[in-house]
Amino acid sequence: MQKAESRLATTIFLCGDVMTGRGIDQILRHPADPELHEPYVEDARQYVALAEREHGRIERPVENTYIWGFGLEVLRKADPAVRIINLETAVTTGDTYWKDKGIHYRMSPENVDCLTAARIDGCTLANNHVLDWGYRGLTETLNWLHAVGLKTAGAGFDEEEAAAAAVLTSDVGNRILVFGLATLDSGAPPAWTAAADRPGICFLPDLSDVSFRKTAKAIAATRRNDSDIVVVSIHWGGNWGYAISDHQRTFAHRLIDEADVDVVHGHSSHHVKGIEVYHGRLILYGCGDLITDYEGISGHERFRGELGLMYFPELEPATGALRALHMQPTRMRRMQLCRPPDDDVDWLCNVLNREGRRLGTGALLGQDGMLELVWND
Repeated sequence: MQKAESRLATTIFLCGDVMTGRGIDQILRHPADPELHEPYVEDARQYVALAEREHGRIERPVENTYIWGFGLEVLRKADPAVRIINLETAVTTGDTYWKDKGIHYRMSPENVDCLTAARIDGCTLANNHVLDWGYRGLTETLNWLHAVGLKTAGAGFDEEEAAAAAVLTSDVGNRILVFGLATLDSGAPPAWTAAADRPGICFLPDLSDVSFRKTAKAIAATRRNDSDIVVVSIHWGGNWGYAISDHQRTFAHRLIDEADVDVVHGHSSHHVKGIEVYHGRLILYGCGDLITDYEGISGHERFRGELGLMYFPELEPATGALRALHMQPTRMRRMQLCRPPDDDVDWLCNVLNREGRRLGTGALLGQDGMLELVWND
């Protein structure tokens, strides 16, 4: 990525799910109680054992920078104005879990420095795991993230806060507004919907006109002028499969056409999906996972869920239009982001080309090892 380019554009960092709970939490310096309430796994350390069986011993405890691996150098070189992740875990000491769910992610609050170690600016929390440990767990999550200076979107102490944007500031002084949403088909329970007197998430039961107007109203109430860059970060769809529904495309297009959104940041899929550039605006339909403890879990190998991308869109500061998208391929090994071999980079490039064909996009391998998005004007 050329420094000359980054001075002429606002570069932001986006990624898919960052899950620092369960097995990841257990290798850090201050692990939470490892007890789990899953149908087949009762101890979070079993996920560490699975990863070690697959790829070798993890010397622990690890430093707070460990999980980011070579990604820290990638972030340093890209030097994005803001760094935004979808944090898919509760940050809590609570032990009251949501009994209607089979999976519960939890990270010890004392390990929150694994996020600040990567200089993350904002966390979207509207997803299907942030209330795994109940309302107390969500309240603690918000308090701990705010205490270390992280802005949050998509969840709050009440309905108004859950719908509000995380307001970040770019390197040229304009605001970046991040809104977080979660849909029913991502696995987020309707009971998690924030209310006037109850914490929760900004929940959409569907992608209907009613849901769109609710979202557009929140954006219009916050946006000041055209120099505000608006990112809608939405947890939608299932974990596996490349299909992008007509409902998703229509919703994303309406966000751009009618609500003046600049970036649609979609996640929930455990693997990379196709990308669209619509009227000059970026739509990431599924970013894939970035950091997880899923090593050694079998069942969906053909999707290569261990491979991910770090997304660095360069946006026109005055309009939010996409100038370029650089993507750094990653691979999880021993619960750490690693640089993938050339064959894996080629595999990701082929997926982006195959899945982007009907969306008018593709990818090329740049000289710096990053993938570069190409699209039809």
